[in-house]
Amino acid sequence: MTESLNVQEIIKDFPILNQKVNGKRLAYLDTTATSQTPIQVINVLEDYYKRYNSNVHRGVHTLGSLATDAYESARESVRRFINAQYFEEIIFTRGTTASINLVARSYGDANLTEGDEIVVTEMEHHANIVPWQQLAKRTKAELKFIPMTPDGELDIEDVKATINDKTKIVAIAHVSNVLGTINDVKAIAEVAHQHGAIISVDGAQSAPHLALDMQDLDVDFFSFSGHKMLGPTGIGVLYGKRELLQNMEPIEYGGDMIDFVSKYDATWADLPTKFEAGTPLIAQAIGLGEAIKYLENIGFEAIHNYEKELTAYAFDQLSNIEGLEIFGPPKERRAGVITFNLTDIHPHDVATAVDTEGVAVRAGHHCAQPLMKWVDQSSTARASLYIYNTKEDIDQLVNALKQTKEFFSYEF
Repeated sequence: MTESLNVQEIIKDFPILNQKVNGKRLAYLDTTATSQTPIQVINVLEDYYKRYNSNVHRGVHTLGSLATDAYESARESVRRFINAQYFEEIIFTRGTTASINLVARSYGDANLTEGDEIVVTEMEHHANIVPWQQLAKRTKAELKFIPMTPDGELDIEDVKATINDKTKIVAIAHVSNVLGTINDVKAIAEVAHQHGAIISVDGAQSAPHLALDMQDLDVDFFSFSGHKMLGPTGIGVLYGKRELLQNMEPIEYGGDMIDFVSKYDATWADLPTKFEAGTPLIAQAIGLGEAIKYLENIGFEAIHNYEKELTAYAFDQLSNIEGLEIFGPPKERRAGVITFNLTDIHPHDVATAVDTEGVAVRAGHHCAQPLMKWVDQSSTARASLYIYNTKEDIDQLVNALKQTKEFFSYEF
């Protein structure tokens, strides 16, 4: 495992960063929405389409065999990456959203009834609230929220007070896409299991940044996306414990996921194919496998240490801007996400203004409207960091924000 990051060498692997935006060097600070893609992943995708583009699992010809081997090799890469116990516990989906919906539709519909409880938090992305809202409506279950501390974190005593013997599902983000809060999902899973509930974790913001071990976390379902961790868009993963997946029904039907079809009935293939109807996301899965290889070559200890240092620097520099408010935990207890507002300047104006200086940040409600209500804001601006960001990017953002204040007639 590499002990430190050679960031300048890493930046060379990302062709998109070698450009100017509005005549300024690009400072890309929107990885929480979508990460950039290294040339190694781009080359693997190109190689697939140039050399062995074919469907998988069906043909016995050479191209089909090559595609099948590469696709299933990617599945094994994911299994190793998150330390799942079994190969068949890895289901390829279109993304985190599709993975969570699969759990809500398949496991949820079969296991919840009137009077049961689903526990979530107000910090969740809409993809981890709306599927559970709709499940509660379909089954007449109750949706409950774990209270948050003033810093936007969870106190384990509040977790214990919210989860009870009526709780059937706990759905929680590993890392908040807005506040940068890192939730102790291992401890929350233990509480859930003590009451006979299962826990489904939204790992979209943790998979790119933290070393993952499903055996240690002991969660029942874990969902994440490729495009947030250097991979292609349109590919995601659902990890589920094998005994749970085996007892769940598919929610999509068609080719490949069947075992036998008669005129009036059908039986399903074994895991993981049972949940992968139709032509799967072949190129995308292969690209995700290469992205995982890239991250593992760097090492998650090095990634974590670098992001921690860069986040602290960004937090301090932004905190020094008069009139700028940062939301969420203190710098030592957050991931590389800093959400903020500049007093009386609309976040969309802030994002547009800093873009003129080559800085890409996100503005809006970040698909987290209940959380926006909790922080008493209609929208916010957000800067998010990754392995290809530098202090120079932060300085460029800070200078752009100061210019924005000046433009809107604020003193600094």
